[in-house]
Amino acid sequence: MVRVPQSDDEFGAPLAAAARISGAWLEGMPSRPIVPVTGIEAVKDRLGRELPRTGSDAVDVVEALARAVEPGLMAMQSARFFGWVIGGTAPAALAADWLVSAWDQNSALREVTPGVNAAEELAGEWICELLGLPATTVAGFTTGATTANLVALAAARHAVLERAGWDDAELGIQGAPPVRVIAGDEHHPSVDVALRVLGLGRPRDVASDAEGRVVPAALEAALADGEGPAIVCLQAGNIHSGASDPFEACVAVAHAAGAWVHVDGAFGLWAAASPALRHLVAGVELADSWTTDAHKTLNVPYDAGVVAVAEPAHLVAAMTMHAAYLPAASTGVDANDRVLELSRRARGVPTYAALCTLGRDGVARLVDGLVEAAQAIAAGLRVMPGVEVLNEVCFTQVCAAFDGRDVAEIARALDADGAALAHHSRWRDRDVLRFSVSNRSTDAAAVEAALAAVHRVLGA
Repeated sequence: MVRVPQSDDEFGAPLAAAARISGAWLEGMPSRPIVPVTGIEAVKDRLGRELPRTGSDAVDVVEALARAVEPGLMAMQSARFFGWVIGGTAPAALAADWLVSAWDQNSALREVTPGVNAAEELAGEWICELLGLPATTVAGFTTGATTANLVALAAARHAVLERAGWDDAELGIQGAPPVRVIAGDEHHPSVDVALRVLGLGRPRDVASDAEGRVVPAALEAALADGEGPAIVCLQAGNIHSGASDPFEACVAVAHAAGAWVHVDGAFGLWAAASPALRHLVAGVELADSWTTDAHKTLNVPYDAGVVAVAEPAHLVAAMTMHAAYLPAASTGVDANDRVLELSRRARGVPTYAALCTLGRDGVARLVDGLVEAAQAIAAGLRVMPGVEVLNEVCFTQVCAAFDGRDVAEIARALDADGAALAHHSRWRDRDVLRFSVSNRSTDAAAVEAALAAVHRVLGA
């Protein structure tokens, strides 16, 4: 047997090094240029291309890793990062994430690891309460919103096939009644990936309005044009406009046709947690399943996807696994009956810490502040010559077009400037620069700095 030598404090020094390096990274965030200063091949060279024959001291490894990797890091935690819907990292959530790694609990079974499961379950219950979801709803934590969509749509597939007299858990989907899936023509591609994995193919697109919201009449016509099991995928938070589908009308139409309604709400679902913004997602609680991502809005470290299903039996039927060596829960729903993994870290614990730190009112202030920052960016862009803001800016997204200018070149120039980052996209058949506000630290000063960077680039 190979024995690994251990000291009395083998963790102390490497953890102290990691804490020191992490602290320096976070402390330098306000002034750090956004984009990496080196590429992947250079980082590989610095890390070392060959696996060494002999090992190295743990502290040396941690310090060398940081020296090699940091030049290739993007400052996604910056208050001036608007490239994608990516939140920063809140202090308590980050510290809780370190605890999760140190505790090293496989949180699949609630009676085996009751400590972390208690925190996860409370976090899920609080999220459902904040979002106004039905009291019966069960939530689980996934790697991200894409996996959350996969889990929710697996529950949806089981439910609609069960209504049609088919048990996909026993029989699979080969030979099953065809399942129709309908979504707005501006739905997020993560829904497509989930449906593809589930064997349901690409959804049928229906028309949306100028802000990307599904037109209820178009949805009703699509449902009437066919028969059999159906799933409707709606959206809280269009990736370009930030707008949400008209849930009250769309859910009523879908349920009248016997369809399951799933809401992809990776970031937009959090409007429900704000009294001032709840009207943007009115009726969202009428759906059957929902997904969101605590990383994007609560600023929890990865992984922080959330799936919620109003009728737990459908979720359990789609996800559960059994084996003689696994102790069954005497009460409640195990974590591994809510999500895909049996081996899983307690990824919901940092969300618990974030919610405790914020409280109900703090979550509302956080969401409101993100929207206020987006609206301030839009206001500043509108007064710049040749700049047109294309969306209503009802939530956290801003899309700007630039008359006669190459938007991709503007985005590259912003990268080179280093003070702010926004990404080139295409919406309404126009090239746009998209600003996604997701960081709790994006205050008036960060907005001013970002607008000044855009002004410099346009004046160049």
